[in-house]
Amino acid sequence: MHFTLSLLALAALTDALNLVKRDSPAVVHAPIQRRQIESPLEHDRLRRRTTTISETLSNKVTLYYANVTIGTPPQSVALHIDTGSSDLWVNTANSTLCTQYSRQCAAYGTYSRTSSSTYAYVNPYFNITYVDNSGAVGPYVTDTLHIGGATIPELQFGIGDSSTSVEGILGIGYAANEAIIQYGLPTYDNTPVLMLKNGLIQSNAYSLWLDDIESSSGSILFGGVNTDKYVGELKTLPIVARNGVYSQFVIAMTAVGVNGVAGSVVSGQEIGVLLDSGTSLTYLPDDIADAILAEFGATYDADLGAAVVDCSLGSSSGSVDFTFTSPVITVPLSELVIGAGYDNGKQVCIFGIAPSSGSQAILGDTFLRSAYVVYDLSNNEISLAQTNFNSTADAILEITSGANGVPNATDVASAATTVMNSVATNVNPAVSLAASATSTAGALKSSATPPPSVAMGALAMAGFGAILML
Repeated sequence: MHFTLSLLALAALTDALNLVKRDSPAVVHAPIQRRQIESPLEHDRLRRRTTTISETLSNKVTLYYANVTIGTPPQSVALHIDTGSSDLWVNTANSTLCTQYSRQCAAYGTYSRTSSSTYAYVNPYFNITYVDNSGAVGPYVTDTLHIGGATIPELQFGIGDSSTSVEGILGIGYAANEAIIQYGLPTYDNTPVLMLKNGLIQSNAYSLWLDDIESSSGSILFGGVNTDKYVGELKTLPIVARNGVYSQFVIAMTAVGVNGVAGSVVSGQEIGVLLDSGTSLTYLPDDIADAILAEFGATYDADLGAAVVDCSLGSSSGSVDFTFTSPVITVPLSELVIGAGYDNGKQVCIFGIAPSSGSQAILGDTFLRSAYVVYDLSNNEISLAQTNFNSTADAILEITSGANGVPNATDVASAATTVMNSVATNVNPAVSLAASATSTAGALKSSATPPPSVAMGALAMAGFGAILML
C-alpha cells in the first residue's frame, strides 16, 4: 500500500483549484461495502500475507469489498479490496472449493470464462501463495472489468480453479508484488496501471476512505482525492524501498502515544509499517503493543492472537496516537474495541491492536478507518490526513501526472526514509513494566461459527500481499 504526499507549488495549486470546477474530473469513484466476517482474528492469522475512478466500498465489520462486473455479458462479483497484494483473482463455480461450498461462493460471485465473449486465455501461471500456505491456483486470463462506472478491456487476472477462500481479491499494489514474478516472467499491467494507460486517470494513484467502525460503506477513488473526507492537511511521506525495489506500502512510523500525548509510549524510532487494507487488526512490535494493551487494561491471549478488553472501553474517551515524523493520526478507542461474540451470555470484545510477534508490523483496518490515505504508486509516496468520519459531501480533485500531483498535499520535512525490521527500543519503562505484568486470559469462546472462508484458511494474514515466493 503506497501513499503520496506531495508539496504543491503555486502553479500546481492553481491548477488543482481549477480542477474543482470541472464537471467530469478524470477519476474512477468506486463505492466499497463492509461485509461482516465472524472472526477477524482467524482472518488475520491465516493471511499473515475524469482521471479518477471511485468505487463504493461495503463494510461488513472487518473486510471491504467493491462490487464489480467481469466479462461480456457482465458477471457480478464482490472483490476484497487489498492494498497488500497486486493480483485480481476470482473463483469459478466449478472450482474444487466452490463445488463444495457453492452457496458461500455464490454470495461473493464467481466467474465463468465460457460465458464471456471477451474472455481470452493468457498462460497457466497464476499461483499465489501466502505465508500461511493458503492461496489460489489456475490460469491467467484477460477480460473486461467494469468498476465505478469505468470500463477496462483486456484486464489480466487470475482464476482460482483451486483456492482456499470463497472471496475474490482485488489486489491494487505494485506490479513488483504480482505472483507471476516467481516464474521469472515479466509483470503485467494490473487494474490501476490499466486505468492510467486507458486515460481513465492521470496518475497511478488512489485514495482510500473507510469511514468509522459503525459505517457500512466507504470509497476508493482512483486518480483523485476527496477533500471532504479528511480534516486538516494531507502530509506526504516517502515509501520505503526494499533492496532498491518498491513492492509494498511500507512507511516509517517514528512514535506512538496514548490519550493525545504523542510519543508517550515510544519515540525516536524508524519502524517500518505496512499499510494494508486486507488486514483487519493492527500489529505492532511486541513491546509497543504490550505497553498499549496494559494502558487500557487489555489482556492478551497468545492462543487467540488478540487481547480481550472490557466492551465499555469502546464508549470511553482516549486514543492511540501514531506519529510519522511529524503528522499524527489519532485512533479513538471507539475504533479499537470490536465485538467478537459471547461467552456464557456476556459479550466479549477484542482490542484492535496486537503484537506482531517478530513479523512485519502492519497498520490494518483498525488504523486505516481513522486515516485518509493517498497511495501514489507513480511517485512512491503516501499522503496521510485525519479522516472525516461520516462525511456526506464530496469535493473531488484529480491527482495530476508528474511530481507533486496530489492536490493540497505538503511534503513532510526531513521525513524518515529508513526503517528497522519491526523492532522498537526505548519503550516508556513505566508503561512497559505494566505490560509485563499483564496476565494471559483463557481462550475466547464465541457463539458464532466461522464461515468456510475462515475455517478453510481465508487469505487473510498480514495482507494478501504477504506472498510466499517459491
